[in-house]
Amino acid sequence: MAATDNIRQQMRKGLLEFCLLLLLDRKHEGYAQEIVQELKDADMIVVEGSLYPALMRLKNSGCLEYKWVESKQGPPRKYYSITEKGKELLKEHQTAWNEMKNAVEKLSNCNTNN
Repeated sequence: MAATDNIRQQMRKGLLEFCLLLLLDRKHEGYAQEIVQELKDADMIVVEGSLYPALMRLKNSGCLEYKWVESKQGPPRKYYSITEKGKELLKEHQTAWNEMKNAVEKLSNCNTNN
């Protein structure tokens, strides 16, 4: 069971930036705790320790931007949103994902036909 958990964790880590772009493209903006919850709701379990570096990589590469918004429930929140460059990267991720998914499906079908 531990090996399966490790495989899932590594796959999630590899897909995190793609999922962040998907989520922010759909939502238009979100703050870290909200993003974590939505990823968890989608069974894409992520800890904040891996979320923040991914958000910063995307921000530093110009794919995300953020703004500070005052909160009635505590300190100001940093709301992230996708940029045009991020939308272009999202299209590239979607193309790569579809290619990978198709390749895995072809390999899976080959194995069941033997």
